[in-house]
Amino acid sequence: MSDRCHKIEMSDGEILVDAELLGPLLGLEPAAIPSLSRDRTITSFCERGSGADGGRYRLTFFHRNRRARIIVDAAGVIVSRSTINFGKKTLPRQLHRAGT
Repeated sequence: MSDRCHKIEMSDGEILVDAELLGPLLGLEPAAIPSLSRDRTITSFCERGSGADGGRYRLTFFHRNRRARIIVDAAGVIVSRSTINFGKKTLPRQLHRAGT
């Protein structure tokens, strides 16, 4: 499915990412996303762009050995997305922070 079919919901300072988009990026079934997020097996953070990136947001999600990033504009339209699989090792917690 193309990124044009997905839009990140942004309202009143809250950002909602569809599990159908996030699941494949993290190598998970979409149905597993809500419970893994609630129990903090999936962690995330959001960074607001400045300067040339003003009006954009970088959403970063972690699950075990994977990091997924989605960059959206102020309307929630996906500008880019990427996934890194760090192999057989679980990604260390200290890497679960902004700017990494």
